[in-house]
Amino acid sequence: QAQLAESGGGLVLPGGSLRLSCVASGRTFSTIAMGWFRQAPGKEREFVSGITANGDMPYYVDSVKGRFTISRDNAMNTVYLQMNSLQPEDTAIYYCQRILYTGTTYYIGNYDYWGQGTQVTVSS
Repeated sequence: QAQLAESGGGLVLPGGSLRLSCVASGRTFSTIAMGWFRQAPGKEREFVSGITANGDMPYYVDSVKGRFTISRDNAMNTVYLQMNSLQPEDTAIYYCQRILYTGTTYYIGNYDYWGQGTQVTVSS
């Protein structure tokens, strides 16, 4: 089972920034689109951002557009999520996942495996 390891979360004041990292095991990282998801208490997991294998065609859910930036380093098997202007509603556990890019849209499947996630708490 390929592993996913998220890190970089923490407690931050409203308006602050965090940079999340996700290291994926396996030799196929550079051929796979990656995504960031989040799950707030009492809510379903939400697809937040995606990036193609080549590092282009970024996707962002409307609530984070202009504040979050996804990127990746295929040499390091790592995908990042730079989060700026954080707000209390961004509080959640953040997860990365391998996803599919069809050429026009991102496809989110049903996944049996998730990493441990990283907690992001935005509070004054």
